[in-house]
Amino acid sequence: MADRDDVIIKDYEGAAGGWGSMEGMAHVLPKEKIGPDTLDALRRQNKPEGVMCVSCAWGKPAKPHIAEFCENGAKATAWELTTLRTTPDFFREHTVSELQGWRDHDLEQAGRLTHPMKYDAATDRYVAVSWQEAFDGIGARMNKADAKKVVFYASGRASLETSYMYSLLARLYGSHNLPDSSNMCHETTSVGLKNATGSPVATIQMDDYELCDAIFCFGQNVGTNSPRMLHTLKAARKRGVEIVNFNPLRERGWERFTDPQNPVQMATGGSTQISTQYHQVKAGGDISAVLGIAKIAIAADDAARAAGREPILDHHFIGQHTVRFEEFAEYVRKAEWDDILRESGLTREAIEDAARVYLKSKALIIVYGMGITQHRYGMDSLYMIVNLLLMRGHIGRPGAGPGPVRGHSNVQGQRTVGITEKPELAPNARLKQLYDFTPPDWKGWDTVESCRHIIDGTCDGFIQLGGNFLRATPEHEKMVKGWAKLPFQVHIATKLNKSHLHPGEDCWILPCLGRMERDMQASGPQAVTMEDSFSHIYGSLGKATPASHHLLSEPAIVAGIAKAALEPNENVPWDAWVDDYSLVRDAIEDTYPDKFSNFNERMWQPGGFWKGNPAAHRKWETESGKAEFNAPRAMNAAGFDDAPGRLRLVTLRSNDQFNTTIYGYHDRFRGIHGTREVVMMNQADMTAMGLFDGDIVSLVSDADDQVERVVDGLRVVPYNIPEGCVGGYYPELNVLISLEHHALESHVPAGKSVPVRVRKPA
Repeated sequence: MADRDDVIIKDYEGAAGGWGSMEGMAHVLPKEKIGPDTLDALRRQNKPEGVMCVSCAWGKPAKPHIAEFCENGAKATAWELTTLRTTPDFFREHTVSELQGWRDHDLEQAGRLTHPMKYDAATDRYVAVSWQEAFDGIGARMNKADAKKVVFYASGRASLETSYMYSLLARLYGSHNLPDSSNMCHETTSVGLKNATGSPVATIQMDDYELCDAIFCFGQNVGTNSPRMLHTLKAARKRGVEIVNFNPLRERGWERFTDPQNPVQMATGGSTQISTQYHQVKAGGDISAVLGIAKIAIAADDAARAAGREPILDHHFIGQHTVRFEEFAEYVRKAEWDDILRESGLTREAIEDAARVYLKSKALIIVYGMGITQHRYGMDSLYMIVNLLLMRGHIGRPGAGPGPVRGHSNVQGQRTVGITEKPELAPNARLKQLYDFTPPDWKGWDTVESCRHIIDGTCDGFIQLGGNFLRATPEHEKMVKGWAKLPFQVHIATKLNKSHLHPGEDCWILPCLGRMERDMQASGPQAVTMEDSFSHIYGSLGKATPASHHLLSEPAIVAGIAKAALEPNENVPWDAWVDDYSLVRDAIEDTYPDKFSNFNERMWQPGGFWKGNPAAHRKWETESGKAEFNAPRAMNAAGFDDAPGRLRLVTLRSNDQFNTTIYGYHDRFRGIHGTREVVMMNQADMTAMGLFDGDIVSLVSDADDQVERVVDGLRVVPYNIPEGCVGGYYPELNVLISLEHHALESHVPAGKSVPVRVRKPA
């Protein structure tokens, strides 16, 4: 990281995309010392019969652009295909205690892991072991443990094939603790959409963006989290589609976009305005913003019907397809404007502007991200979005519906093939029939529950398929202490990260092939599959030279653990599955025939094949058999009251990172270079606290549990953010989040509205 003297804070005047993106790639790619394999992977990326990006889960078009990758996708590709290596010599030079002091970026910048490693407490170092030694040791530790107390965590990058095998391994072993990265971000979607519409995922497909006439966007930073979406939004704007944005911070991607594949814009510096309206809601204020729109719409509908005019709402749809509308409408009618404006942070005029777009729209898409899901009352925010769509029949109509934008490239697909701690979502009856065993039928641990058991010492072991669980979770200090006391840890990974540096009694790092790399097995080169945010399934074929000839594929590692830990089962052909991944796809098809019919034949279909969605056809698999209106329990999703000196922290990603992976220290769009140790503040709040640009302060948790949680050494940066709100980077500020500060039903950590105070140095 740059020294503090090298920090530059300067407003960025450019658009998203354009030459800025080229500069961003030029800053990161050379550090990875990339070779021709990286360029070839980028050429083939997100294209039919190509390789799927390891970054976000935005859809892969049937007719791709010449370059179907974005700045962050290019960084992710270079990060995986770097020629830098973390070899056994690296671990001979550095103790684990020393590495604990390294920054996230520097750990991964050391390069790709090359050998299976086991922690040696006597020397405080990882030492190389053979694969068989690793599997035998892991199997022995698993057989000593209580299976019900062992966690099988999955990051969202693992393929459908690996995820299916991994979930089967866990259930055959006797565990149902299968949290994944969805627990960290979009589990609110999985629970809330399922409750309200019967489907836990988006009802729209990418083609619906060509048919809509309005797009509302809530809590999603498109320029950083899903930049390829900007091409879709640009095309919508060209058709005259109005795009109404609700987000606490002004994010450049929603303001304007220069298309890197448009020679005229690149030559002239021109750009496309994306949002036609931009409303800076208070953190958690989306509930009241939508409530205000609904209040205007219902009032207009009441007046129209009383006067004998055409109704504003779609009462035919409401009557035929929904329940509890009248209860919701009565709640809306009684809501007071003073409360709506206070809790949303918006003016009435702003809400009326948004309502005008809503009332004239015939086909509305609502896009949202973790700015909706990561709140105490995130479920209520989501229900309000669904309510807005249902009022005018905007689900099950071309060009209309909810469009959650997922993060990891296969996080949604993992749930599809069995990564779930919920027995009602697991295909237990079919698994019992196929593999002749009795799967666990009890509720397993999600992320929050897993953390509780790690902290209190009742977790017997942790297996991690990718990811950086320790760094991503709240309650960091307690988690570090509990993590280091785990009886065993297994980390399937491509690079070193913070989760590896607090080893338990026994700890292994098992390095795997990356998705971009050639995966050669007994039957030849292997392809894998994944699912995007639109429920489309794609094939992906890596061709790059593996980082080391010692690496195994993820399916081979899962199979190796299974054979070492489980009794033989003639119905589970682990070796055959590793030899030929098409046999795993056959098993997935046998398990989920309604979603994966002719799986192997359809996996290379341009644009992917759609697994289907009943709610998109107005078939509501809910308790009532209809789509359900829900009145909110609170008018702000934060879950805590305002108080003198209390601020709402919004944790953020820079455009130089993907989740816990930090590519560099340049957040171009926010004009912050050389550091991540910042707190972004409204100028009025700074003035009230006697703070100035560049002051160094601490952020202190203001949770009701009175636990001391502090992050020191943060530089104050004036920023366009609502009064009473501050922003700072994830995962560094996870330290400030209480484990119990999570979405009520889904248990997603509430990182978008964290109660904090600013402490000035003594």
